Amino acid sequence: MTDTQPPLTPSTPLVTLMAVACGLAVANIYYAQPLLDLLMRSFDIGSGTASLIVTVTQIGYAAGLVFLVPLGDQVNRRRLISWTAAGTSAALAAAMLSPGFGCFVIASFFIGVTAVCAQIMVPMAAHLAEDGQRGAVVGRVMSGLLIGILLARAFSGIVADLAGWRAVFGIAALTMLALAAVLYRALPEEIPTTARLSYPQTLRSVGALLRDEPTLRRRIVYGGCGFAGFTIVWTALPFLLASAPYHYSETTIGLFSLLGAAGALGANAAGRLHDRGYGQRAVAGFMLAAILSFAGMGLFSTHILAIALGLFFMDLGVQGVQILNQSTIYGLRPEARSRITTAYIGCFFMAGAAGSALAGVSYELGGWPGTMAVAGVLEAAALMFWATER
Repeated sequence: MTDTQPPLTPSTPLVTLMAVACGLAVANIYYAQPLLDLLMRSFDIGSGTASLIVTVTQIGYAAGLVFLVPLGDQVNRRRLISWTAAGTSAALAAAMLSPGFGCFVIASFFIGVTAVCAQIMVPMAAHLAEDGQRGAVVGRVMSGLLIGILLARAFSGIVADLAGWRAVFGIAALTMLALAAVLYRALPEEIPTTARLSYPQTLRSVGALLRDEPTLRRRIVYGGCGFAGFTIVWTALPFLLASAPYHYSETTIGLFSLLGAAGALGANAAGRLHDRGYGQRAVAGFMLAAILSFAGMGLFSTHILAIALGLFFMDLGVQGVQILNQSTIYGLRPEARSRITTAYIGCFFMAGAAGSALAGVSYELGGWPGTMAVAGVLEAAALMFWATER
């Protein structure tokens, strides 16, 4: 924390700005997902080739986590965040103007790389918050990030229906350019207080954190199992809602993300529970909420109310655990919060990718009930591991 910057509290306007900025930044990696059919027709490619867009964007995001986020512990975060957001704007503009598929794929990679400015802001918020408010501040900023993930698909689908897919990336590019300017003016100037490491040493220290911090490893298991289940549900949900008895349109299916956003907002309370000393027990409560949601959606798959309630409580449970995890791990090594983010979110991201792969296989073999069973087993395994925590 700088000498002139007062500690952040949940009511600080800067917290709200950082939450909004995180949501806008991370949303960029999800805009293309509901547009694959449009992009396939626009570039005259097959469905298998179009799916590379999502894969390449995710690879770019993973690269950003590994090579950009750790720098937050070593350089001025205000400048790093602002320039990274400006880079996202440039990549989005390149995607909008792409004359062919190859150019679009390259732009998608750099959209993923630069979207990690959200993951630089979260440890910055933890660093600026006072000790008794850190969980609430992280919870509020993370809620913005999670809502951005959930609403991106709905925004993309609606804008593309009205003005075409290029308009989606054009609006996003202008938004990120304005956001970069606002963040440069609004974020406090930070002087890194840790010893300077070389860039290779900084990257190697991420592995050392995983080796030396058992609490970090444990929380990765909690979060990874939950996020894998979360990804399984959102990947398989369009298959369920597009078939009998629902036969919903793509736009209607996209609006179901609003239920997840409501759950993410509710999970904001998780940070406050952490600050009051109930974090360890609250983890089990949020895990149970997720397990019950998977069971309800699997058993009552033909009842839309059960699906709606299940999505709400699944997001509440999974995101609640996520916020409690990050509130905990940011207390381990205050001087290494950005590198801790790389270790945690990197493993978290890989778990989500595994969940996406499991979703297709489980839905093909067991339908929606079988898919929910897989998600439930993963969360139950995390709960059993939690029971071994002292």
